[in-house]
Amino acid sequence: MTELLIDTAQQVLPVMESFYTLQGEGFHQGRAAYFIRLGGCDVGCVWCDVKDSWDATKHPKYSVEEIVEKMEKELGIRNRELGSNLQPLTSNLKPIVVITGGEPLMHNLDALTKAIHTAGYQTNIETSGSSPLSGEWDWICLSPKKFKAPLPEVVPHASELKVVIFNKSDFAWAETYAAQVSSNCKLYLQPEWDKAAQVTPLIIDYIKANPQWELSLQVHKYINVP
Repeated sequence: MTELLIDTAQQVLPVMESFYTLQGEGFHQGRAAYFIRLGGCDVGCVWCDVKDSWDATKHPKYSVEEIVEKMEKELGIRNRELGSNLQPLTSNLKPIVVITGGEPLMHNLDALTKAIHTAGYQTNIETSGSSPLSGEWDWICLSPKKFKAPLPEVVPHASELKVVIFNKSDFAWAETYAAQVSSNCKLYLQPEWDKAAQVTPLIIDYIKANPQWELSLQVHKYINVP
């Protein structure tokens, strides 16, 4: 079993960064989103653009309470310093909260997601599925990687399957997992950023021939937001 990197006694997690932006990929593309990027990854994609997240020991640890308090302060929902009388928005009008990494499921996320839900926010996760599933999720984006395949028990829980296309062989890889997700799971093909010029035309042709798939682009990189 994968070793969990969380200190369960203290309920602390290594946080590389957290920020408010737009979701740039997949089903929720374009929505306001607060990202919490956790440190630690044992997948090691060669084309990863956040390799600094891999080593969990490089990042400060925060309690779940501290993580959520920082989130609420930055979103301006409960800004005590300003003495705001702004009432909390209903969850469907609030930004989504996205837990990403690294590989976030290397940590037990039960406490974090419970606290986020208690604060009235929807929880999303971006994961390779290579570690056991934990947490309470409104949306699970599964992005399987050849470097370390997802656990079979995680795959059926995916709300969204997002496969990064690096070369032609990745289409067959994508179909392998499309056959394993639920019938309600959304299917996306996304060009690897550095090879987008070469593989995007291939993806377009593939989707035209296989319309159950949709195109995902890293829109945040085009509009230059985190």
